[in-house]
Amino acid sequence: MLSLKTKIIRQKNHKTMAHSVIEATDKNFDELIASDKPVLVDFWAEWCGPCRMVAPVVEELSNDYQGKATVAKLDVDTNPEVSFKYSIRSIPTLMIFKNGQMVDKLVGFTPKNVLAKKLEAQL
Repeated sequence: MLSLKTKIIRQKNHKTMAHSVIEATDKNFDELIASDKPVLVDFWAEWCGPCRMVAPVVEELSNDYQGKATVAKLDVDTNPEVSFKYSIRSIPTLMIFKNGQMVDKLVGFTPKNVLAKKLEAQL
């Protein structure tokens, strides 16, 4: 069971995301992705327009897959170590991990149905 505490992330528009979205950081990332359940990580930044577009999709997926998958967001500006390790050059980048390994990666705005199919494939 994941021992991380779920944090509410507030974006610039001050909308609160679902409680089931975890704030990923340089410090908790390795523990977060070690799960045997799929872990969807949204690499984002506050200033990124497409990131704001994908945020509601990520929030909906966190609700839809609660208990089946973990959904997290990592701010690339405040977490440079993980961003560097995974060569994040464009945002939003969405990665799916399972058992500590990246199993899928999408760059740019991705529709909910595409992300859902990618998550379903890892369940």
